[in-house]
Amino acid sequence: MPQILCVQDRDEGLEALVSRIGHTTRPARSLTEALDLVDRHPIDLIVTGLQLGSGTGLDLVEELRKSGKETPVIIMHPGSSPADMVTRSESENVLNTTLDVVSLQGAVEKALSACGLQSAQPEPATSLIVGNSSAIRDVLKIVNTVAATKASVLIQGESGTGKELLVKAVHEASPRAGKPFVAVNCAAIPEGLVESTLFGHERGSFTGATTRCLGAFERASGGTLLLDEVSELRLDLQAKLLRAIQEQEFERVGGGKPVHVDVRVVATSNRPLEEEVQNGRFRSDLYYRLRVVPIDVPPLRHRAEDIPVLVEHFVKRSAGELGVNCPSVPSFVKDALSRRTWPGNVRELEHAVERAVILNQSGSLSLEDFSEASLNHLPAAAPKKERAKESSAEEVFNLQELERQTIERALDATGGHRMKAAELLGISDRTLRNKLNGPSASARKRARDTEPFAEAA
Repeated sequence: MPQILCVQDRDEGLEALVSRIGHTTRPARSLTEALDLVDRHPIDLIVTGLQLGSGTGLDLVEELRKSGKETPVIIMHPGSSPADMVTRSESENVLNTTLDVVSLQGAVEKALSACGLQSAQPEPATSLIVGNSSAIRDVLKIVNTVAATKASVLIQGESGTGKELLVKAVHEASPRAGKPFVAVNCAAIPEGLVESTLFGHERGSFTGATTRCLGAFERASGGTLLLDEVSELRLDLQAKLLRAIQEQEFERVGGGKPVHVDVRVVATSNRPLEEEVQNGRFRSDLYYRLRVVPIDVPPLRHRAEDIPVLVEHFVKRSAGELGVNCPSVPSFVKDALSRRTWPGNVRELEHAVERAVILNQSGSLSLEDFSEASLNHLPAAAPKKERAKESSAEEVFNLQELERQTIERALDATGGHRMKAAELLGISDRTLRNKLNGPSASARKRARDTEPFAEAA
């Protein structure tokens, strides 16, 4: 596998682009760090942005030349190459290309071919889904069948089951692969900005709208639009969304001219939308329009036979990302992990494995490395003796009290992090916030929030 160094001083999407064409990267956040990594590791190719904060991609090329390094360099940039960039980088081992996956793939193949290396072939999108249980195989059959069509897809399942990964699999296996993929988390957008986020707005359409802004539908034209947690949309916006999906046209906020698009919509929900329809919280016409092809993602407890291979997968990936030796996983550890219920599903298992890899010192994972994860799956602690004497049937079976205890346990398990607690509970952050402000308000001060939109959502 070619060793590719990806240099960017901020998240410009370069690593994601390289990953999409089948390669793994070693990241560097500055020109200095990049030069240090080239000295210490065998690097076959460097992919860099034009601007690097304290320098440029061209400065990196110059420093490599001075040190006698002949490592090929691909300089990514948003548009056409500036004239000085062309003249200063006239060398067969320096390639300039635009910031898109097709151009990058061609440049990588050319650079590696010149070095006698073969460019990796992207894996089939569904190969990103780890597991071989009958439950997951049934899901992947549907993904492979529906990908070639333009049909709307509704993916439902508990939080942490990998719904967004399946959406990406649908996109990457479709004729729209390589075209825009735009994801919108409907639960994380402030209510007053949902319409603008989806459909865009014209200049002056509201206070602070100083320029025209393209919405998610427009940016996803030609590709795929993911509507994550679509059940959180207000009823009035659901009507506008239905028209946009059916007619493939809409008007920007403050605009009077129809905008035509070509968008495939894939929606996800961690709550059964059919129940939301029955309870009057979701439009039935939008529900049937979204679920042309429904996919129900099984929770991890229904595909426990996949846990051993998932553990191995996450151990190798975590060790690689953390830059540590990959520890072994004894069979008894895999068996013990397979017996747990994992209410947070694959996401919780992934985080537990990553934490275990970080904490492990012996080179072989033990159950002690998963001790914190174990606590998350134990029943609530038995009450103290004096409280037990006072316990009553109401305390045990009262739904309001049980909900309060469950929320407190989720907050304890996540260190008071509200959004992570919501994921663990299988509800949206907005729903959890409403519960914290309601009967379960006693748990409210235990919650903290580090997400930028959470308070406004």
